[in-house]
Amino acid sequence: MQKSDEKVWVSHPRPQMKREKYKILNGIWKCNGKDIRVPFPPQSKLSGYGGEAEDVLAYETTFEIPDGFDQERVLLHFGAVDQIAEVWLNGHFLGKHEGGYLPFTFDVTEAVCRQGLNILKVKAMDNLDLKYPYGKQCKKRGGMWYTPVSGIWQTVWLENVPECYIEKIKITPDLKGIDVEVSMNSRGDAQVPSKVHTGYGVSKMEGSEVPVTCTIFLADGNELFCQMMSGCGRIEIENPRLWNVNDPYLYSMKICAGIDVVETYFALRTIGIENKEGIPRVCLNGKPVFLHGVLDQGYFQDGIYLPLEEKEYERDVLRMKELGFNMLRKHIKIEPEVFYYACDKHGMLVVQDMVNSGSYSWTFDTALPTIGFKKRRDTKGNINGEREQIFKEQMKGTLEHLYNHPSIVMYTIFNEGWGQFHSDAMYDLAKSLDGSRLYDSTSGWFAQKKNDFDSEHIYFKVIDLLVKKRPLFVSECGGYALPVTGHLFNPQNEYGYGKCKDAEDLTERIAQMYYKMILPA
Repeated sequence: MQKSDEKVWVSHPRPQMKREKYKILNGIWKCNGKDIRVPFPPQSKLSGYGGEAEDVLAYETTFEIPDGFDQERVLLHFGAVDQIAEVWLNGHFLGKHEGGYLPFTFDVTEAVCRQGLNILKVKAMDNLDLKYPYGKQCKKRGGMWYTPVSGIWQTVWLENVPECYIEKIKITPDLKGIDVEVSMNSRGDAQVPSKVHTGYGVSKMEGSEVPVTCTIFLADGNELFCQMMSGCGRIEIENPRLWNVNDPYLYSMKICAGIDVVETYFALRTIGIENKEGIPRVCLNGKPVFLHGVLDQGYFQDGIYLPLEEKEYERDVLRMKELGFNMLRKHIKIEPEVFYYACDKHGMLVVQDMVNSGSYSWTFDTALPTIGFKKRRDTKGNINGEREQIFKEQMKGTLEHLYNHPSIVMYTIFNEGWGQFHSDAMYDLAKSLDGSRLYDSTSGWFAQKKNDFDSEHIYFKVIDLLVKKRPLFVSECGGYALPVTGHLFNPQNEYGYGKCKDAEDLTERIAQMYYKMILPA
């Protein structure tokens, strides 16, 4: 590999919580003795790894601490490692993380060398154990199951923070202001919660001696300054500028805790279901919004789970906006945060799927429901105590990780029965963790009692749709295939729900689907 290949994925990986002092560790690492370009998974062309990826991957790299890292603590962040990661720094075992789609962090202050080389080692283990979320990965790819990924597949980076630093920020918006909760990490161990205090006076914080202030940069060019203290708090904004698909305004905000300074952003918006003229409708900021979107699976030809550059996410979002779509259903995959920032920035609504685990049956999960057998209880069978607990933990982690992104308006808990269990209980759990979003608990079929929608997947036909007590959400339809020369990953193997002869045939099928099924509903 060329040295020039090292400069990949270099932008700040966490747009909602930025500090000045950080270092990206992406680039050329060693993996099982061969060169690999991190953060691309070894199965991808862009990784340069070559050959088949083993179930156990031993990564190694070296780095030096930048001169500007003059604060007390050093954090090591991983965007995602699939499925299990064990990490060492300079021979010190840092810890273990399970699950391939969520970020994790180690405080490496005691293990890092401030002068000279540091040796970082990561042991990644992935045999596609079905008790862990795996999405559409399949060892024998084909049809709607795709090439698997293993190991490091998101950015690895260092961050320099003071002894007592901001660990988490939680922002809950409405149409008039926000509730903000800041969690402090003191001395690298105990968390000290502190919440926004309404008003402009100086107040002491309960439970912490660190002064916390918040500065919001308003739409009119002015600044709103708030002092923070322990307890529940709120910031109201005069003349609020609301976030929507046509005017996705983001407020910039700076939070200071002692000498720690974090830059973030938020938006003012609400999402809910309201009765409008006798019909239940999805409403953004109290106004009906027609969710018009595409199924975004997040696969890329050369990078599999990642594009070559971060800005490709923004190009994707803008392409879909130009085509008239206002929503992406992010299908059973969690993206790097730069994707969600692009959606926040450009007003693209996101329906985020939880990543599935468990077994799959083509006959019972796909074939029979497609022809009409869409009822099945999910309180028996397909349930494993360990897998159930892992799914709950991953769902909780997902809701927490993505909480502050205004573009995310809905979550899918289970898709087409894949790994589905106790969906009513999972709906209640999700609502208790984040009641500010809508939930499609059983996308497509196998509906139980609890769901914010009547969710339908309709392929191979056009039918009359009826709106009942809940909003109708056609969460999948169409899927017509038109092979285009030069744009095929595998020209010998096509996939779709009906092959089109040419562009005119494709256009006609899509038009008929809209005129006869979508628009009348």
